[in-house]
Amino acid sequence: MPIATLKVGTLGTHKALGLAKAKGARFLLASTSEVYGDPEVHPQSESYWGNVNPVGPRGVYDEAKRAAETFVMAYHNAHGVETRIARIFNTFGPRMRKHDGRAVPAFVSQALAGEPLTVFGDGSQTRSLCYVDDLVEGLERLLFSDYHLPVNIGNPGELTVLQLAELIRELTGSPSPIDFQPLPVDDPRRRRPDISTAKRVLGWEPRIDLREGLARTIAWWTEGGPHARASAPAPAAAVTVDPVHGGDG
Repeated sequence: MPIATLKVGTLGTHKALGLAKAKGARFLLASTSEVYGDPEVHPQSESYWGNVNPVGPRGVYDEAKRAAETFVMAYHNAHGVETRIARIFNTFGPRMRKHDGRAVPAFVSQALAGEPLTVFGDGSQTRSLCYVDDLVEGLERLLFSDYHLPVNIGNPGELTVLQLAELIRELTGSPSPIDFQPLPVDDPRRRRPDISTAKRVLGWEPRIDLREGLARTIAWWTEGGPHARASAPAPAAAVTVDPVHGGDG
């Protein structure tokens, strides 16, 4: 849905900022590590401007988020709107949708079903996975801070996609084989946040390690997962985030 993705990220952000300005509201943008594209700097700090292909298939998401950040800064500078920008790195946890395109729900659902785990390329591309509880805490700290520049929110622990598949296979006790498929166009080769700003400004860093987070996620899945929880009442308060998609799972 390339045009819808562009319109939500750009025009949608513009409309929401206009509402924040009219109501005197504070505005937090759920941005993404995808603003860094396929990075030539590792790990990625907020000062890195990125390496994005504007005409590639991922450009509609990457550039929409980059434009959204520009809109946010323009409203902050021109209209004095209180704004915050969270650059969210790969996030996972319970309540993920089975077919949302990200690696963790794909691997978990495939492993539990005894199906081959689909790994794109040779699996050497890296990701850094943050458990959702840590992410939400980081977003809340950012929202109630006085810092208006972008902040990376993610876990600096880095592993390859193949290592992730093997770890999920181990934790689920699955005999599933690995099924290697062609690498998608412009899939980032490396992804790891520099969270120095979050540590300094927010006093935040992730506390839940990958194994524990995956164990919690798998437990939710084996207890019924998305089917059992579909009719469950929503929490009294919730934070909605826009997790990165595709190869960022």
